[in-house]
Amino acid sequence: MFDQVGDSVKAQLMTIGYEGANIADFIATLQASNVTTLIDVRELPLSRKKGFSKNKLRQQLEESGIAYLHVKQLGDPKPGRLAARAGNMNEFRRIFGDHIKLDATREALQEVVPVIEAGGACLLCFERCHSDCHRSIVADELAKLADFELAHIGVKQGIAKQH
Repeated sequence: MFDQVGDSVKAQLMTIGYEGANIADFIATLQASNVTTLIDVRELPLSRKKGFSKNKLRQQLEESGIAYLHVKQLGDPKPGRLAARAGNMNEFRRIFGDHIKLDATREALQEVVPVIEAGGACLLCFERCHSDCHRSIVADELAKLADFELAHIGVKQGIAKQH
């Protein structure tokens, strides 16, 4: 969770997507990665996947000792989601690039920094691959505001059965 850098300790920010995962493996992966706060960066924290909609997810995380924070402003706006779904990644990046420059989005980024600096923070979105997801852009912007190690983690299939 932390790396020693001289006499100081550097926080780690993780990112994760739940595409193709079940909730038990998802939570077990977070626990194995020492996540203490999950930062949900979905604009609409709803899911057809069982257990991944906001209230149910929050409940299960809290029962597992993990705090939940939804930051709607850091979510990808609908036009960006539609562009990504259509495979138009350049349009998706342009739309989210404009969104990340908004004052409200800059404020939301600033509000998340103390959570990251406290350690154990992880950004959540749907896509399994971070490079296809706006959470990578959010993480890159946060790296301009805070000093942390970045780790993109994946849900380990079957890990829940091992615990």
